Amino acid sequence: MSLRFMTAGESHGSGLIAILEGLPAGLSIDVEIINKELARRQRGFGAGPRMKIEQDAVNILGGVMAGETTGAPIAMQIRNKDHEKWFNREIDPFVTPRPGHADLTGTIKYGYRDLRPALERASARETAARVAVGAVCKHFLAQFGVEVGGYVVAIGGVTADVEDIPLAERSIRAEASEVRCPEPEAAEKMAAAIREIMQARDTLGGVIEVLGLGLPPGLGSHVHWDRRLEARLGAAVLSIQAMKGVEIGPAFENTSKPGTQVQDPILLEGEELVRPSNKDGGLEGGITTGQPLIIRAAMKPIATTLTPQQTVNLKTGEQVPTQYERSDFCPVPRAVPIVEAMVSFILADVLIEKLGGDSLDEMRPRFDTLQGTNLSDLQMDGDKHIWWPE
Repeated sequence: MSLRFMTAGESHGSGLIAILEGLPAGLSIDVEIINKELARRQRGFGAGPRMKIEQDAVNILGGVMAGETTGAPIAMQIRNKDHEKWFNREIDPFVTPRPGHADLTGTIKYGYRDLRPALERASARETAARVAVGAVCKHFLAQFGVEVGGYVVAIGGVTADVEDIPLAERSIRAEASEVRCPEPEAAEKMAAAIREIMQARDTLGGVIEVLGLGLPPGLGSHVHWDRRLEARLGAAVLSIQAMKGVEIGPAFENTSKPGTQVQDPILLEGEELVRPSNKDGGLEGGITTGQPLIIRAAMKPIATTLTPQQTVNLKTGEQVPTQYERSDFCPVPRAVPIVEAMVSFILADVLIEKLGGDSLDEMRPRFDTLQGTNLSDLQMDGDKHIWWPE
């Protein structure tokens, strides 16, 4: 991979750290570009009370000088304001694992004597660091006319029909909605469903759609399993807390149709090869087609519920109800910028891989010469070949 990042920190520790390595030199970057994305992560109907406490802001510790990236690793810090309530205080032991969390599995793996180290690190608080990384990657992609935006298409049993909304407008309209849904009627029903689940002391999940617009054809690869773009995007999205499913385009819908109805025909308009549909979601054989990339992420209802669930006290062996830890009722609207961040990271990675170079000035002219979808770009010679000579 050309890019890589790592995060560190706990939910109630002093803060989070993110280190992004592999970004070229010469990218102008301002903290407000990152803070804007961090603020988006904190907004959304159904958020828990902690979002009223934290006011996330980034501090760039390295890799940026005089407002430009240097090519060195970019280090970013986000402080946890809530840490003040936990610092230097004796904390009651946490010994009742919550179903659906990493409380028990993490403790089994690492041999903790208290569940808290597992839940502190596994917490979705860590995604603030990912959003900071994604904000930088999204800004890098924008230098080449590539845009990444997302929105909510389903919460609970409510599904929005967004087909008639132009792709470029969907994420813009979504930002005006408290549930980040671009279709007003569905958004109203989603908000009502969240209000009902709050009264029921339960949680709701949903589906997020993220678009990649302006991508050139030829990013990714078919030659190795781990370089296929579907695989890289899928792994990135599924790494987000509570994400349990991912599809490229209408993948699950396509499974119920015959093959002739789920492909994108290749037509010629003048000299350009075009597709009248996008049922493959912008990818064929692990490689971008030049059409809009469409990714859908399925987020389960999060496991922390006000209504207790059955568990076991690992100290006494008693069957007991779970202890409630402050959480969201529906994290789906807040998760949109998180999915965008992970998609932006992968797309920035494959673009850097394609272009090569150590600075933005080297990359820009190379981007302009990338092979396109015109017949003249393909250079077919029409000759017979002996592919495997003796």
